[in-house]
Amino acid sequence: MNHIVFEVGLAIALVALSGLLAEKFRFSVIPFYILVGMAVGPHAFQIWHLDFRFIESAALIEFMGRIGVLFLLFYLGLEFSVGRLVKAGKSIVTGGTIYILINFSLGLVLGWGLGFPLEEILVVAGITTISSSAIVAKVLVDLKRTANPETEMILGIIMFEDVFLAVYISILSGLVLSGSSSLGGVLLSALIALVYMLGLLIVGRKLVPLLNKALNIRSGELFALVIFAILFLVAGFSETIHVAEAIGALLVGLVLAETEHVKRIEKLIIPFRDFFGAIFFFSFGLTIDPRTLGGNALWYSLAAVVVTLLGNFIAGILAGRSAGLSPRASSNIGLTIVSRGEFSIIMANLGKAGGLLAILQPFAAMYVLILAILGPLLTKESKWIYRTLDKVFKFESRHVKRKAQKRTPASEEQ
Repeated sequence: MNHIVFEVGLAIALVALSGLLAEKFRFSVIPFYILVGMAVGPHAFQIWHLDFRFIESAALIEFMGRIGVLFLLFYLGLEFSVGRLVKAGKSIVTGGTIYILINFSLGLVLGWGLGFPLEEILVVAGITTISSSAIVAKVLVDLKRTANPETEMILGIIMFEDVFLAVYISILSGLVLSGSSSLGGVLLSALIALVYMLGLLIVGRKLVPLLNKALNIRSGELFALVIFAILFLVAGFSETIHVAEAIGALLVGLVLAETEHVKRIEKLIIPFRDFFGAIFFFSFGLTIDPRTLGGNALWYSLAAVVVTLLGNFIAGILAGRSAGLSPRASSNIGLTIVSRGEFSIIMANLGKAGGLLAILQPFAAMYVLILAILGPLLTKESKWIYRTLDKVFKFESRHVKRKAQKRTPASEEQ
């Protein structure tokens, strides 16, 4: 522990260097942060006090990464608002259901097609279904898409995924770790998570006038302490009732976005979001050992990537159509939330804890790595991708025909 500050400084220097390289090549910083994390870690080397293994500081860097996820989701909530989310409630439930059904079903088919046993198939489906809220948040903010029409659907799907995750982890833990699962316990856990999220949004909105008065604090120091206290308390408590701490942070942001202090909060949060967010992606890279990424795991992960890209695009198109969005906005949904990350790794670790096939972890690591790098690129180039696909599938012309058909019966009735 004597050199832990030096190790953390070394990690920050590597993150900064990778960010400078990304900026020079005009590339998304996320893949660079992840790759530099992969390049070092327990498998790396030590030169004098330059310990690129990060053994002593690993736990601290991981915790800093967790904080980064909180700030990323909190800021995303601030850029949005609970009002917009509540208005889109019905379409979000419909879109979220479509997204989960398509991706989960394809995950089951993939696991079966790869010849896995039943429990491994269920783990594979979990790995391929849930998107990375941290990467999605980072991409939306970096590309300034928080005000886009499809963003409320994207946020809604992220929250819907969390309810699904709470249910699915409960079921899978029972099957994999103990060989059984209590249906009553699973349903109760899911109900508590859902009621908590809805309750926090509704009560938070009612408390906006009170928050406006309570946050009218002149001192910048005290204002920061109060905001951070609210963020960490709510996010931390959320995890105790099986709601991801990141979703708790998102909910806090959505509520505070309704207050008159939102601009002041955004200005306060941005430096913390950028710093700790970068550390998260670096710490995520540290968890991936490149030595395990060969053999069958590589081919399995490539097959999973193809299935996920296909499923996400179809799900995005259908979810967007159900909400009345344009074909282009709908395609942005699938391309934006294609990244996989922290939740997929959790699923793989659950399989490891249950003594399932060892290939699950390298498979998940390679799969996550590819989509964590590919996701931001696809989002950035979504306009070009849509135009290219539209030439083949004629999304725009079909959309115009559907709108014309809907108007025709209405005009005949008049």
